[in-house]
Amino acid sequence: MHDHPHGHHGHRHTSHHHVFAWAMWINLAYSAIEAGFGLTYNSLALISDALHNLGDAAGLALAWGAAWMASKTPTERHTFGWRRATQLSPLFNAMLLVGFSGALLWEAIGRFQNPPEVPGGLVVAVAGLGILVNLGTAALFLRGQKTDLNKRGAYLHLLADAAVSVAAVIAGLGIWWRNWFWLDPLTALLVALVIGVSSWHLLKASFMQVMDAVPENLEKAEVESYLRQLPGVTAIHHVHIWSLGAEEIALTAHIVRNTVDGHDGFIDVANQALQERFGINHATLQIELGESCHHDHHDHAPHH
Repeated sequence: MHDHPHGHHGHRHTSHHHVFAWAMWINLAYSAIEAGFGLTYNSLALISDALHNLGDAAGLALAWGAAWMASKTPTERHTFGWRRATQLSPLFNAMLLVGFSGALLWEAIGRFQNPPEVPGGLVVAVAGLGILVNLGTAALFLRGQKTDLNKRGAYLHLLADAAVSVAAVIAGLGIWWRNWFWLDPLTALLVALVIGVSSWHLLKASFMQVMDAVPENLEKAEVESYLRQLPGVTAIHHVHIWSLGAEEIALTAHIVRNTVDGHDGFIDVANQALQERFGINHATLQIELGESCHHDHHDHAPHH
């Protein structure tokens, strides 16, 4: 009575990791071009944007590797496979962005006293290309970023890069039109703030996911309420909900029923509903009669 059919779970282990590869190589190529112009003409705005893009290229490489690892089949030792890699990648990605943010902020503040003269037209042209590159690669992750934190990390980084490039274009126009050279370090400072703010939510979300927290789009109380109203259920306990990896949410629960019949059908219906209502596609339900089970049958209140 503790088993349930797996045919309706619809586990998807396909990773489409080639998308990360394409985005990585595009960003890496643009980063090299932008860094070359930035170093040649001493533009901190271009250098900071190039560093940001380079950081994203490294992050995309991490995401690519994580997606590839997640596509591997489970083994006797790793029974869930390597799906956890898609949780570690965005965590490292966010930490990388926070580091870049601090370094850029420090350098930008130091340059305000003596901003170098940079060609505004060149900044506009190179940063304008960056807008197209970043929006184009961000579009590659648009469909999967709502359910896959690994893809969401890449998507947010690329959108942040596009915003940074817009700021660089505005700074270049000001330098070109009015010789406001202080706009170059100001843009770099804004870049640092954009990186820091955009990476904070990702850092928090990825850390919570690694710590097996209930996914932020789910309410544990709502899931428990649904389980309690199922036919024959008198109590539930030991309910745990966590993310296994990209697009996979697991649940385990002990359910006390007042009948000895129909458990297989009950579990099948419950699992189908959990997937359709909550996106929980890896549920394990243990049925108990409540008479001879000697362990605790009460829900454990969370510790604060």
